[in-house]
Parts: sequence; C-alpha cells; structure tokens
Amino acid sequence: MEQSIKMDFYTVVLRKSSLYWVALCLENGIVGQGDTRDEAIKKLKEAIESVQDILKTDFDSQSTPISIKELHEFLTVESEQPITEAYELRAVYA
Repeated sequence: MEQSIKMDFYTVVLRKSSLYWVALCLENGIVGQGDTRDEAIKKLKEAIESVQDILKTDFDSQSTPISIKELHEFLTVESEQPITEAYELRAVYA
C-alpha cells in the first residue's frame, strides 16, 4: 500500500535585513533567517516542522496567523525612511 505524503502550504514574505534575509510565515508568524533567501526559507521550514511536531503532542499550544499590524512591523522594522524596496512573496511547502 502506498503511503500518501501530506504537504502543508504556507505563504512567506522575504525581506533583506541589514545583515541577513528574513522569511516570515503569514499563517503562523514563524520566522527564519539566513545569509541568503534560500537559507532563510530552509530555516523557516525547519522551524515550521518543529512547531508542527509540538502541536501534535501539546494540545495547549496554538498557531495563529499574524495580524496586519504585525506584518507592517515586519516590513518596516529598521526603516527610518519610506519603504522603496520590493519584498518577495513565495509559496512554501513544509
């Protein structure tokens, strides 16, 4: 019997910080960071998988989508000037 693999779909916003890339998952507020976009996404996937494992056994834990205010803070952190850079939005399976 072939076992089906369940893949969860997540929406990720990537932005460049002063020293590294940051990936924010909109569905649960988890963040990953790395020297490159791909490394930030890899770290984010690892964090999402860790949280999923915890949620399977700890029924008191929760995972909730981030608010618009939190997204705004993520996009404007470290910014004293108006935002002129583009942000990247990706679909990620974890």
